[in-house]
Amino acid sequence: MRHMSLSLLLTGDSILQRRLNSRDDAELRPLFDKVRSADVAFTNLEVLANDYRGDPALESGGSHFGAPAWVLDELAAAGFDLFAAATNHALDYSISGLVHTIEALEMRGLSFAGIGRNLEDARRPCYHTSPAGTVAMISCCSTFAKGNEAGAQRPDLPGRPGLNPLHVDTVHEVTEQQLAVLREVAQQLGLEDDRQQKIKSGFAFPLADPALFPLGDLKFKSANRAQVRTTPRPADVAAMVRWIEEARGLADLVLVSLHSHEQLGSKEVPAEFIGAFAREMIDAGADLVVGHGPHLLRGLELYKGKPIFYSLGNFLGQNELVPKIPADGYERFRAEPDLKPGQVYQKRVQGDKAGFPADRRYWESIVPTLAYEGGADGRLTLRSIELTPISLGWKDARHRRGRPRLAEAVEGRTILDRFAALSRPFGTELGNEARSVRLA
Repeated sequence: MRHMSLSLLLTGDSILQRRLNSRDDAELRPLFDKVRSADVAFTNLEVLANDYRGDPALESGGSHFGAPAWVLDELAAAGFDLFAAATNHALDYSISGLVHTIEALEMRGLSFAGIGRNLEDARRPCYHTSPAGTVAMISCCSTFAKGNEAGAQRPDLPGRPGLNPLHVDTVHEVTEQQLAVLREVAQQLGLEDDRQQKIKSGFAFPLADPALFPLGDLKFKSANRAQVRTTPRPADVAAMVRWIEEARGLADLVLVSLHSHEQLGSKEVPAEFIGAFAREMIDAGADLVVGHGPHLLRGLELYKGKPIFYSLGNFLGQNELVPKIPADGYERFRAEPDLKPGQVYQKRVQGDKAGFPADRRYWESIVPTLAYEGGADGRLTLRSIELTPISLGWKDARHRRGRPRLAEAVEGRTILDRFAALSRPFGTELGNEARSVRLA
């Protein structure tokens, strides 16, 4: 049996609108040479490569992230092999825009997962084979508008194109006194009578847990103190476990990608369900879980010796260069209809005084490179994690920022120190100069 080794490079969200020139730009090339040198490189595809075709949705993922289809060629030339596509922007241009993106990915023969023409296709892992080995990837998303999730196919009807959903069950725990007030308000406003009438008419169902009290879409429960509790929906977890079990026998590594914006207080702290879901994926046989979505760094947990990256932040951040904004977007941002797209974004961020341009954390991240070697059982075993700090040029001109490059010494040290602090609550200690992770 030949000795196996495989390097896996990971990045966060890629929002690309312009030519990247990853081989020719001297400032960017050292980082992208590193991407290209990895056996397999992963990124989260945060845009729709649809050539702006489709039907702009009323409810987008925040902004309508259409893009030229050639951004896929730019990312492939930059060295990326695995494209996670389940994001809150997957249906920004409705189903028609999603199908255009699927066709663009398929036409290029790229390895992508997380979106599909029906639910089974969206759940299904992709497999990318390099000379060093095969990596399977499952991509899912917990932050999405209702109807963005793919629908199951039936013998008599096709499924609905969409993303691979991870639904989250949320319970708002409140004190008994607070719950009594909510019940009283629901009664006085007629909300509870309306709910009961819908149940009698067959348009709604009683909650399975009688201890829960619904108020609109929210569910409340008596507890010692007020807090929000979140859990991953068991049916979605089981569906992904099913595919992990399949992928374990057909690949050397199994990667699970989760796009999630949910937080627990601070934006840098993942919601409760995220850790529970990630650990269930590893228990089922996944080798690592890669998170993204909040556009900034979250910590690293080593669970049973396998990494859970809670968020790798931004990798390419050209969201303010989107050249087309539908009318609904103008209304959402309260922008005058005669403003040009760049002006709409500047109004949204108050001339760089709010949003992403006002917070340095969104322009700094890390790129982990994981080194695997063949074990005695023929499976690959994680041997090391190297952390490369990157900068997206926070104070650069608007048309130049958002392009990643290796962070300079002082900035790199600051980024690594922050990542070390974010990882410490998970029991993870970084190695010498915080550029590597101590593996048990």
